[in-house]
Amino acid sequence: MQQRTIGGRSVSAIGLGGMPMSIEGRPDPERSIATIHAALDAGVTLIDTADSYHRDANEVGHNEELIARALREYGAAGADVLVATKGGHLRPGDGTWTRNGDPAYLKRAAKESARRLGVDAIGLYQFHRPDPAVPYADSVGALRELLDEGVILMAGISNAGIAQIDEAREVLGGRLVSVQNQFSPAFRSSRSELEHCAGLGIAFLPWSPLGGIANAKELAARHGVFQQVAGETGTSVHQVALAWQLALAPVVIPIPGASRPASIRDSAAAADLELTRDQVALLSA
Repeated sequence: MQQRTIGGRSVSAIGLGGMPMSIEGRPDPERSIATIHAALDAGVTLIDTADSYHRDANEVGHNEELIARALREYGAAGADVLVATKGGHLRPGDGTWTRNGDPAYLKRAAKESARRLGVDAIGLYQFHRPDPAVPYADSVGALRELLDEGVILMAGISNAGIAQIDEAREVLGGRLVSVQNQFSPAFRSSRSELEHCAGLGIAFLPWSPLGGIANAKELAARHGVFQQVAGETGTSVHQVALAWQLALAPVVIPIPGASRPASIRDSAAAADLELTRDQVALLSA
């Protein structure tokens, strides 16, 4: 598969988002394991998770533990996968999301994530979402300390605007390697952050790149030009959406969520789909 870079590390151009395997409506664990293994078979070497990807209040880190199990069962090749996890977003178990950007909390959460993942140091740790009750620099400062202490190898942020990207770079002393924001054919307001990251050489990881769990099936109906290009290329509309994002900048690494092997196989194939300049322009309009 085509490779891209996060920090100094080469990863697959298409990653796997683990959230659908652990929240409401999740499949049984065996199907999730099969989905992760299908991703690895297809050449995926980036898996995104978070300690908040769970359903019930008493199962924090469900997705992290699921991914750790899948990698163990896959064998030695699983050790080459970059697992990116996040902290600072919480799920109390009633379907809502809350935030905690307290530096002491984030440092504890990162160490717990490392334990669940079974690693000495987390490959990529990301501050999940800004907490309005805590100064942003203080929250990102926890990542700086985690880097300095060797708890994490690389630091990133998520759901951030341009000013926060620049602030995080300053706080981290230039060691910010990734920004994970929502971006898809239906949600393009992060285009300015994508372009900012491209100018800085920072990886941009679109989450929900197909429109989210509820809307991915409607992509063709809602965005006819993507279906048009899918017909021209003989591929799926989802592959076209991901290939379009890859064409926007060499720093873009989409992380589509999946809970079925067939879904991630289809997404992974987008890394080999080359769109023409005219097709990219049409899809970007």
